[in-house]
Amino acid sequence: MSRASTSLPAPDPAIKAVAALDDPLRRGMFRYIRLSHQPVTREAAAASVGISRKLAAFHLDKLVEAGVLRAHYGPVGGVRKVGRTPKVYEATDTDINIHIPPRQHELLADILLEAVLTEGNGEDARQAAARIAGQRGGEIGIRERHERRPGRLGRKRSLALAEGVLARLGFEPTRESSTCLRLRNCPFNPLAAKAPDLVCGLNEAFLTGLLAGFGTPSVRAVLAPRPGECCVQLTSALASDGRLE
Repeated sequence: MSRASTSLPAPDPAIKAVAALDDPLRRGMFRYIRLSHQPVTREAAAASVGISRKLAAFHLDKLVEAGVLRAHYGPVGGVRKVGRTPKVYEATDTDINIHIPPRQHELLADILLEAVLTEGNGEDARQAAARIAGQRGGEIGIRERHERRPGRLGRKRSLALAEGVLARLGFEPTRESSTCLRLRNCPFNPLAAKAPDLVCGLNEAFLTGLLAGFGTPSVRAVLAPRPGECCVQLTSALASDGRLE
């Protein structure tokens, strides 16, 4: 009898970066390089923390592997000298953010900012934000369907597709039943606690837009608030005769 194989989730780049920086020498060199605002040689990085060039090279390569530094060969300070061009290091522009449970504060900020910039006549701020949230969800849904090419989307395929997308966005989806996908985490917390009506409405609009982007009428987003969870769940829609789609 064969044992069932289990697949581990792909490593989070942010966690990998933080793990690489969990060393005082690496943190010191990273800080020195970042504040230099120009390519830095191994010798200069080594001198900044008082270690040998060889040891510095080991730690610098670990930081490159983690994605917080990039390395290339080039002149230092823009001055080209005779001889071999040295290997130099620069900080990348990668932001490192870790939230457990996952958060999507940048997405919420993007929605609210775009709402302020595009608020139309006869539209208040809340309505504009809901409109933008729906658009953002729709863009993600269209892109996901284009990339995955899942074919005709009935209830099961729609819920499965949504489950994968929402897991990546930090909603922590869980199948509560064959017709219901419950979202155990609100990625907009703790901001949601300050304005629950507003954020719950944006969540509903975002998820409705996501499903519209999928092009599926068989699943809908409905408000179903529970303490400590997302206020929206995905459930099978009813046909005109009252049966499940």
